[in-house]
Amino acid sequence: MVAGLERADRDRVEVVCFPECFLTGYPDREEPARKGAFAVDSPQMMKLLDKTMKFEATFIVGFNELRGKDLYNTAAVVQKGHVLGTYSKCSAYMPFHKQGREFPVFERSGVKFGVVICSDGGYIEPTRILALKGTRIVFAPHFNYIGAKGLIGHFQHVRADHVARAVENDVWFVRGNNVVLGAESGLSYEGVGYGDSYIMDPFGEMLVRSRRMREDFIFADIEPVVNDKNWGVGRSLWSAKEFQKYLLEAAKVK
Repeated sequence: MVAGLERADRDRVEVVCFPECFLTGYPDREEPARKGAFAVDSPQMMKLLDKTMKFEATFIVGFNELRGKDLYNTAAVVQKGHVLGTYSKCSAYMPFHKQGREFPVFERSGVKFGVVICSDGGYIEPTRILALKGTRIVFAPHFNYIGAKGLIGHFQHVRADHVARAVENDVWFVRGNNVVLGAESGLSYEGVGYGDSYIMDPFGEMLVRSRRMREDFIFADIEPVVNDKNWGVGRSLWSAKEFQKYLLEAAKVK
């Protein structure tokens, strides 16, 4: 992480997104997950802040968070030795992770940004909520470790989800994915962490992407102004207001 922040400062990057559970790994069993987990006010976090306080970049980094007796899949947003806040995954599918239900918004250089973690980006509402709060950039740390049989389908589906989130909400979408090759994942099955990080504009076009299967550092200059003047934060807002009643009726939800 320190090496990444050194690179960020050299390239004058303002916000850096590291992958999901970057600090602790992402085991799929509770015992090793708990063994590596730590709290926001722990000595481990204090060490992190001490090691990174000299850097100019605001950074987003994932870890298994211990909150009392509960475990969360969390991303911390850190700047100059201070934790600005945290976001916890709201669609966590490991049975030992609690679900996050808060959607904080942060700011850098007058631009609001938010975080969704991995599978959160496959659902409409998390990114919509951030857009309604004024977010212009959504950062999405990932840990994708996929078996060979489902690799291509997963790759296509995730990209399509992110195009949809960017376009429907008129936001920039930044994916920071992991690269894991071989048996070093810490997971109990065989797969590939294929990378494929990218920066996507509000029209669903990629400005830059990483090389697949290779660790990389990507960045781009963006103009985070509102492009869709007719829809405000995008079609998603208008759709939610106009059709939520009918959606609930169709789903037979009282």
